[in-house]
Amino acid sequence: MTVKEQRKTGKEESGQMTKIVLASASPRRRELLSQVGIPFEVVPGDIDEENTELSGTPGQKAEQLAHMKAANVAARLESGLVLGADTIVVCDDEIFGKPADEEDARRMLMKLGGREHQVITGIALVDASSGKARTAHEITTVRFSELTGREIDVYIASGEPFDKAGAYAIQGRAAIFVESLDGCYSNVVGLPLRRLYCLLRDFGVSIYDGQI
Repeated sequence: MTVKEQRKTGKEESGQMTKIVLASASPRRRELLSQVGIPFEVVPGDIDEENTELSGTPGQKAEQLAHMKAANVAARLESGLVLGADTIVVCDDEIFGKPADEEDARRMLMKLGGREHQVITGIALVDASSGKARTAHEITTVRFSELTGREIDVYIASGEPFDKAGAYAIQGRAAIFVESLDGCYSNVVGLPLRRLYCLLRDFGVSIYDGQI
């Protein structure tokens, strides 16, 4: 029997609750998990997102990258349920990740202004003990108002767009740009909480059953 096989999946052998590990340094994801009472540890992954080969639909690509992030961290741990996530913005079949610089952020915002776009977050859970994995993704449609060049310039000068997919933060100053939203709000922030809750239950974990 290997060391991996000797480890108990799901719950810790000591009888303690399942340890949730967030494979991300994102403060938004930390805030969302804390908001709904999910205890967690943070162990950022080490994935070169820019040079990672992905395939399929945007949702499938987001799931693949989320799984890579979770698996990367899970490989370094003996136990725990590792959560990986990746958020992208899609407009006219073009995928927007985080902007590379001011001009890239301006290009994204100019394209998003006055139009609908989709925010897609892929999530993955990987059990470090067994290697069991589950993935899913959520899609939310967001419509922006028309944006003036001045509005875009001032927003970029705030510094907020640079670590955000699509160059905006709906929970921040960009909230005033949003005309409508169809779907999960927390998905746009960076983590679809209801989808995550359902995925956790696939591992026998529920915050409302006293299991974490």
